[in-house]
Amino acid sequence: MAISAAIVDDQETDRSAVHALLTAWAKTRGETAMAKTFPSAEQFLFHYETCPQYDLLLLDIELSRMDGVTMAKRIRRGNSTVEIVFITGYTDYIAEGYEVGALHYLIKPVNREKFFSVLDRARERLAQNAKYLTLEWNSQLVRLRLAEIRFLDVAQNYVTVHAREDYTLKRPLKEFLPQLDGRFFPVGRSLIVNLFFIRRVTKQEIVLSDGTVLPLPRGAYEKLNRAIIERT
Repeated sequence: MAISAAIVDDQETDRSAVHALLTAWAKTRGETAMAKTFPSAEQFLFHYETCPQYDLLLLDIELSRMDGVTMAKRIRRGNSTVEIVFITGYTDYIAEGYEVGALHYLIKPVNREKFFSVLDRARERLAQNAKYLTLEWNSQLVRLRLAEIRFLDVAQNYVTVHAREDYTLKRPLKEFLPQLDGRFFPVGRSLIVNLFFIRRVTKQEIVLSDGTVLPLPRGAYEKLNRAIIERT
């Protein structure tokens, strides 16, 4: 597959080093990686307005003006599928990075083997993001990318698929599972949740990255946490 990447770092030597590693990874994996480099978050965001088709962002955090986490938050407002990897000399921002669904943190100087492993994971997730769920809804066919679906739940005899918009249709929830993939986990009989959207789990509830709170049935806590560890 062809991967389009952006490298944002205010140090030219670091940009070049990451670009070289990305090129080496693509060569060893038989992939095509097209990368553009940017010395600041502002320059990337200006470019992104007219060219938003990026699969992977390789971001420094400590930039000269806008930091990498703030930039990633802006991107996430309209793009839930781009893979974000922070490459930094600092570990202080790890908690903030999880708020934007960062795939990983890499500490400078970047280890080649670790970098390749992270890009392998990014490639797998990008392949998953290309999968769709097809719905017959309001006399029309709707195709939803699986990566955009946050959860599916049941109210009476109707299932609602919650993506960028909500789609409600009369159909058993269990019929959806064969059309989904490993990122989705059935929580009880009335809820299927996308594990990649989960921010926090307590004994009573699931909190998604957009702030949505879902009830967690009794006895589901351990199974859900195990699925998060194994599948994400």
